[in-house]
Amino acid sequence: MLVLVVDSSTPAVTAALVEVSADGVAARAQRCTVDARAHGELLAPQVDAVLADADARPRDLAAIVAGLGPGPFTGLRVGLVTAATMGQVLGIPTYGVCSLDGLGHPVAAGEPVLAASDARRKEIYWAVYDGAGERIAGPNVDVPAVAAERARGLAVTVAVGDGAHRYADILGLPLRAEPRYPDATALAALAAERIRAGAPGDRLTPLYLRRPDAVAAAGRKPVLP
Repeated sequence: MLVLVVDSSTPAVTAALVEVSADGVAARAQRCTVDARAHGELLAPQVDAVLADADARPRDLAAIVAGLGPGPFTGLRVGLVTAATMGQVLGIPTYGVCSLDGLGHPVAAGEPVLAASDARRKEIYWAVYDGAGERIAGPNVDVPAVAAERARGLAVTVAVGDGAHRYADILGLPLRAEPRYPDATALAALAAERIRAGAPGDRLTPLYLRRPDAVAAAGRKPVLP
């Protein structure tokens, strides 16, 4: 089954095509561009590009997998709206996966790992995974010092992700170079069981973890003296 994967939870705008079979998940095509200000401009063309790279058409898709975040409000909703709209138009299921799982799950190799992405405001989105890749803490948003303290309490020995690289001096953990951003094939693998079973699609609820910066005005200010 041909599956589209999209993630816009980080500055990396990712679209990929993977093939899900009884034997596993195999990457067919991927486009990833790091630009925190151009999610809306980049994602749709990248979806078109990966379809063209694999000589496929939208009607060939069996499902769509989307990274749910956590991530900044504006960028994250681009991926989720794109996935939900395509799923509705094509009549195919959509499945959501925590984007941090696409960092921590593929790195886990017998020891706990901290996965972190940049949350701006000198904070990180983070989660901890055990040696089997199961999430045991998070997702949360905190200053790096708080995440480091929690990680020590969970015997974490390595960190991964762009947030971990940005605050490596505070986290004080050895770093894995890759993946820097959520891995599309890993996101698909985490949804593969649902895809193979033909499970009902998910409502793609974003993991914002904090309020958006823009809020409605509390009241109107007088313009006349």
